[in-house]
Amino acid sequence: MDRIWDFSAQEPRIALRDDRGNTLTYEEMQYETDRLAAATGGRCLVFSLCRNEIGSIMGYAAFVNHGIVPLLLSSRLEDSLLRNLIDTYAPSYLWIPEDQSGRFADMEAVYSAHGYALMKTARQEAYPLNDALGLLLTTSGSTGSPKLVRQSYVNIIDNAQSIVKYLELDAEERPITTLPMNYTYGLSIINSHLLAGATILVTDKDFTQRGFWDFFREAGATSFGGVPYTYEMLDRMRFYRMELPSLRTMTQAGGKILPDIQEKFAKYAVENDKRFFVMYGACEATARMGYLPAEMALVKKGSVGIAIPGGRFRLIDGDEREITDPNVVGELIYEGKNVTLGYAECGADLNRGDECHGVLKTGDMAYFDEDGFFYISGRKKRFLKIFGNRVNLDEMERLIRGRFNVDAACTGIDDRLSIFTTEETLMKPIQEYAAAVTRLNPSAFRVIHIDEIPKNDSGKTLYSALEQYNGL
Repeated sequence: MDRIWDFSAQEPRIALRDDRGNTLTYEEMQYETDRLAAATGGRCLVFSLCRNEIGSIMGYAAFVNHGIVPLLLSSRLEDSLLRNLIDTYAPSYLWIPEDQSGRFADMEAVYSAHGYALMKTARQEAYPLNDALGLLLTTSGSTGSPKLVRQSYVNIIDNAQSIVKYLELDAEERPITTLPMNYTYGLSIINSHLLAGATILVTDKDFTQRGFWDFFREAGATSFGGVPYTYEMLDRMRFYRMELPSLRTMTQAGGKILPDIQEKFAKYAVENDKRFFVMYGACEATARMGYLPAEMALVKKGSVGIAIPGGRFRLIDGDEREITDPNVVGELIYEGKNVTLGYAECGADLNRGDECHGVLKTGDMAYFDEDGFFYISGRKKRFLKIFGNRVNLDEMERLIRGRFNVDAACTGIDDRLSIFTTEETLMKPIQEYAAAVTRLNPSAFRVIHIDEIPKNDSGKTLYSALEQYNGL
């Protein structure tokens, strides 16, 4: 396989810089990644317990660039869940923060660098790895599900090249880490900026912490990415008043952003000579599938835009026929080289080939307008029948969040929609509002107060954690 990144070809500049003053140049990246890869002895499976730290990113780059297949997991993953994954997939090594070595007293440390250690497992036999397999990611965040997405080397390089092209990235960029690197969106920022020869500003601090913004200003960050929840929080933090002269670009993906929040950030970008990109993607498409050009952020508010360079969107109806007329809702289909190989649910699946063949049924319902811009209307399976009426749970969430400025989640069973909120005083108003906008009897809506809406590492709601309430 060809290497994803040729670090030796980059200009003499810093590749990674963290908030503690540590750096790695591209020349040093070449040296460090070669050494780590050599310590593994060749192609094998490695579990990488990730933080937004130099050692974690360097390790990932070493593995992918040298034909070693990493499974990226959160370093905060619970021991029992991690052990279950180890039992399921039998990795040869773990790449872990050195301060977590006590968790793995039954393993031998064979190499260490930049605060990370390579731990050799006791596995005597490994599962065969398909030649195309380059990376494994989980879509379940911190839940430790054994279902993984299989990404190929072609997937990784094609999607990174596409992102570099439409965001017009170059070596002068200095993105700051705001998302977990084991999350496909956060990883795509790393992949594309390493390809562009940029300097990635690495911090594990949360964007709600003062230290994050101190580092942002001191290092002159030029861009950051966020999920809808990120931008909702920034809006409450009065982000628009911050002095951030180095900031040039903001990107958003990981779900549909509230229209009024999108409008606020789009206006801020226009008024302050910055760019705001709304994007659309999925782990099953490596990362990105669509983007809304920054100059259209206000004109096409609510749209996820057009397909990325090299990709194609189309819609199909319930009979699998292609929809060619605007403003007709159908299931969104994406085609491109970044569509991944498929899923793995056990070790034997790591030797499976390409099961998707460049075509992904997204499971999202969408339509396009007269100009060819696409809009997501909801999930194909996120509907309930309430007294014979179809109710879109995603749309209900957006309406409640927009009306009451509160986090909310919707789930349930037919004829019984459950709305979860963190504001006990709003339970009755939310029920009345839901009944009013749907024109259905209030008895169909049950509002439940919980202390916190459960979310995964990327800020997406964990609906599986709310299913326990459906039968009550």
